[in-house]
Amino acid sequence: MKRTRRLLQFSFLALTLIGVFALRGHAERWCPFGGVEAAYGYVKGGDLICSLGVSNFYVLGGVLVLALLVRRAFCGYACPIGTAGEWLQLGARRLGIRPLKVPYALDRTLALLKYAVLGVIVYFTCRVGELVFRGYDPCYALISRHGTDITVWAYVVSGGIVLGSLILMVPFCRWLCPLAAVFTPFSRIGLARIKRDAGTCTDCGACARVCPMGIRVDKEAQVTAARCTSCFDCVAACDQVTCALNRKAAQPAATPLTWGPPRFMGARWPKAAVVVILLACIGVAVAASYAFPLPSFVRTIGTPPAQTAAVMLRVHGATCRHSTELFVQQLERRDEFKVRGYLRVEAWPSPDVSPIRITFDPSATSAAAIKQAITEPVFDGGRLRVSAYEIEGYNPLAADE
Repeated sequence: MKRTRRLLQFSFLALTLIGVFALRGHAERWCPFGGVEAAYGYVKGGDLICSLGVSNFYVLGGVLVLALLVRRAFCGYACPIGTAGEWLQLGARRLGIRPLKVPYALDRTLALLKYAVLGVIVYFTCRVGELVFRGYDPCYALISRHGTDITVWAYVVSGGIVLGSLILMVPFCRWLCPLAAVFTPFSRIGLARIKRDAGTCTDCGACARVCPMGIRVDKEAQVTAARCTSCFDCVAACDQVTCALNRKAAQPAATPLTWGPPRFMGARWPKAAVVVILLACIGVAVAASYAFPLPSFVRTIGTPPAQTAAVMLRVHGATCRHSTELFVQQLERRDEFKVRGYLRVEAWPSPDVSPIRITFDPSATSAAAIKQAITEPVFDGGRLRVSAYEIEGYNPLAADE
């Protein structure tokens, strides 16, 4: 199972790096934590922070369902930061560097830091309406293509995590990750858990020693800790001890650790189930984001009449939240081209061409008038300003004839 997990870690990391650096994709739009940062602004104002998309919500939903089923498996199998932390520790061990053992009480106290990190990030992001902590984000340092919008602090934080991961077991994942704090209430009630049979357990403690998240597996009847990543390192260690004992014993003993739903359900799952559930949750989330593309920018002006009409346009120039907000102002201009009556603008801002659906009152305006308002120059501060927007397939000069 360890080889399968390493293969998944490599695959997700490679997919991220290829998508960002080879395909020039926007990896931030697929980060589940982006859904946390964007939720308040989208519910309150109907728009998303620039560089995020509704895909963040779908992926966040997928990994939360995953947490309800197999706890923090996303952290142990798919997260690029979690992968980097684990691989750094593996490299350190190859060099003979053993991780420092953190006392359990201190480990649990340090784990509270992730809630403080989550609170600070969410508070200032909601207050400012921008990704204010992007400049400190180690994940963004990995997926940013190292452009002008990244600061030296992102590399400083990343360097600290790298050094910490060489001497400690995944310190960022255990103590500082804000997404881990979001997972906690869902993972706490997660269906799958490690189950220990006290009757066959020899209390050797091997399972607890290898747990990367510092869980005292040897003290629990069922591991319900929210931080469990379903990595099965504890089960593998237990199997090794059991096999060694069976070679010496006349009658083979059963493995004390099993994995599956709660004990009262009387079932055990194959380890491969975590891989199937992980791929299913993420795959469905990605597919849903394409099948049901919710608008990432919504503005409603006025009260909807009994009858409405709508026009779907493909617009150049509405590349982000700010430029789409200016697009709405273009419709509300103060001249003879002002679009009157009810308006609802639903947009999918994109660096290239943005689909925009405009719903309007047909008794007050028309689709032709709306297109004209979008493309006609505007008097701004006593000067004539050329429109920043072009409608694909629409020629303003031909419309004037």
